Amino acid sequence: MNTSTTSYPSLNGKVVLVTGAGKGIGRAIAERFAGQGCPVVINDIDEASVAETVEAINGAGGNAMAAIADVSNSEQVRAMIDATMDAHGRIDVVVNNAGIVSPMLHFFEADEEWWRRIVDVNLTGHFLVSHPAARIMAKQGGGCIINMSSGGATRAHRAFTAYDATKGGIEALTRAMAIDLAGYGIRVNALMPGSIDTNSQGDEYRKISGVNIPMGTVGEPEDMTGAAIFLASDDASYITGDVIKIDGGMLAQQRSATVDIRPPANFPKVEDL
Repeated sequence: MNTSTTSYPSLNGKVVLVTGAGKGIGRAIAERFAGQGCPVVINDIDEASVAETVEAINGAGGNAMAAIADVSNSEQVRAMIDATMDAHGRIDVVVNNAGIVSPMLHFFEADEEWWRRIVDVNLTGHFLVSHPAARIMAKQGGGCIINMSSGGATRAHRAFTAYDATKGGIEALTRAMAIDLAGYGIRVNALMPGSIDTNSQGDEYRKISGVNIPMGTVGEPEDMTGAAIFLASDDASYITGDVIKIDGGMLAQQRSATVDIRPPANFPKVEDL
């Protein structure tokens, strides 16, 4: 678990909109920004999880407001942006975290409705939120947009055709947005999470599920937060169009541990060094 208390004074007071922030990675990122003194806007379609997250942040002394909206619906997104501006008068950072994975379907099991829903939420949702927010940022003199990719952008999952296609699209979108918006002082980057335990299933689960991850465990939502606040801070002022991997080394390996020529179980023991 990431227990860092690193502070970025340049973030204090910045207004941050995080989509899909009712739980998991989005909630962890929102809480980390709130801890930096940022007013945070908590978006999700699940009203109960949004209410819980807002209450937790405000109860800890932060500043959070709810924004219930489906990111694939342009009217709902526009209302969310308007509500944010009414409350805070500006938007400095957008974290496009909202996305869906299921249902998992083999390519032959898939249909158009399945394809369109995943593409609409995961990819079109990034555009619908970023487009009005970037216009606001441009008028303010700058801002930061952080998109959410996946290992599926460059490596395929079985039965994830639509999901992987959206993540590849998100990385292409990130680069294209970064080029178009750089002249307006807006930086656009992406985070690429590996296997993250978003359901808090415990140490044993993380260890068992992490057998094919070089660092030996799946990550936690908090592991995503350091890169997010760094990218939004002035310390990353010359970084745009990039994708940062937070995956415990998953994509660095050629083959997974269970099928590798020399698995970690056969590595030298520390006591023999």
